[in-house]
Amino acid sequence: MKLTITLILLCAATTSFADPFPKGNAQNGQKLFEQHQCNSCHDSMMGGDGNKIFTRFNRKVSTPSGLLDQINVCSGNVNAKLSEQDKQDLGAYLNRFYNLK
Repeated sequence: MKLTITLILLCAATTSFADPFPKGNAQNGQKLFEQHQCNSCHDSMMGGDGNKIFTRFNRKVSTPSGLLDQINVCSGNVNAKLSEQDKQDLGAYLNRFYNLK
């Protein structure tokens, strides 16, 4: 019985750590990313391929909270008024590139 409970708790803990943005909707995040033309800034920074910003050697983001911080910075750059849900959605979408745990 103790082994069963331990396994259930272990699986639940693993699942909760696997997705740092469980309340985020990646499809909506992608729409927001496109709506606010986020890659236009990234394109200029990365020589035309804005998606390279997510996989570059010296990327700034390495944690889920760091990604949310960067979303706040970037939203200010494009004057986007994002709700907390929007930020979770963007985090869920962008985590497809970052694979943060």
